Amino acid sequence: MAERSVRWGILATGGIAAAFTADLIDLPDAEVVAVASRSQGSADAFAERFGVPRAYGDWNALAQDADIDVVYVATPHAAHRAAAGLCLEAGRNVLCEKAFTLNAREAEELVALAKARGSFLMEAMWMYCNPLVRRLKALVDDGAIGEVRHIQADFGLAGPFPPAHRLRDPAQGGGALLDLGVYPVSFAQLLLGEPSDVAARAVLSAEGVDLQTGALLSWDGGAMASVHCSIVGGTATSASVTGSLGRIDVPHGFFFPDRFVLHRDGRDPQEFTADPADGPRGSLRHEAAEVMRALRAGETESPLVPLDGTLAVMRTLDAIRDRVGVRYPGEAPDGDIAPEAPELTPA
Repeated sequence: MAERSVRWGILATGGIAAAFTADLIDLPDAEVVAVASRSQGSADAFAERFGVPRAYGDWNALAQDADIDVVYVATPHAAHRAAAGLCLEAGRNVLCEKAFTLNAREAEELVALAKARGSFLMEAMWMYCNPLVRRLKALVDDGAIGEVRHIQADFGLAGPFPPAHRLRDPAQGGGALLDLGVYPVSFAQLLLGEPSDVAARAVLSAEGVDLQTGALLSWDGGAMASVHCSIVGGTATSASVTGSLGRIDVPHGFFFPDRFVLHRDGRDPQEFTADPADGPRGSLRHEAAEVMRALRAGETESPLVPLDGTLAVMRTLDAIRDRVGVRYPGEAPDGDIAPEAPELTPA
């Protein structure tokens, strides 16, 4: 693999799969060799659109294709456990979209399966691989704003989405939290780790999914994070990190920013901007490049998107859903979203 292109399989043919494949095609060391859908017609159309040589009308055929180095799972998150698990069982490496799974129990099952097979597994949290986000994290880690006291982040879409839309469908893991809220939660945990306490409120739809959710995350050291997500109102998608010595503001698109501003006590504001050489602002190329780097290095997980971090985010999402009363089909009706998952633990 070190001397040839990394061969990708794409599982699912929706919008995010198309965006990821378009960015893969622009990477000189990546090759998309196969695509799969539950519909042969959809797979054929996707293959024709992107020049993919093999199109499969079922997931298992893709999973069994030994010519694939890594599979990108782009189904709705309710199907992540089944789709990624099928590929891992077949010995494939996997990049799986976020939210990683419906709940922490399913996430733990995938991680255990990957470790048992010795396969690479990573959540497609492209924010963590973004160069400007990495720069922001490095500044915080280096103490540029002192000790972190508070984080704010929001992600909301205006909608409205009809009841039949996947964002309103419990069977597809609908609601604002798993689709959008995963970003502000992941942003907070990128900088502070797993919270020790979670409080949350939500407005639920008639179908039982969250239309908007607000959560307050707390850490034993005294830090707090206020996160919000919505599918009934477009938000600024802004973020702010306040520390004992200053603040970092991301005015828009915190999960793929074009700039952020560092404010430090007694100094002029300092603006950091995205490097044009890093590619288009919304590009998914950085997470793909990180997967390929890790595979060539023989790593089974990425230090940028570690599996322990993914599991911690899933535990927090479970805790928020537990507080607001969102349950998906097949989850325990007695109040335990993921009965086999460990209790929320301090960072």
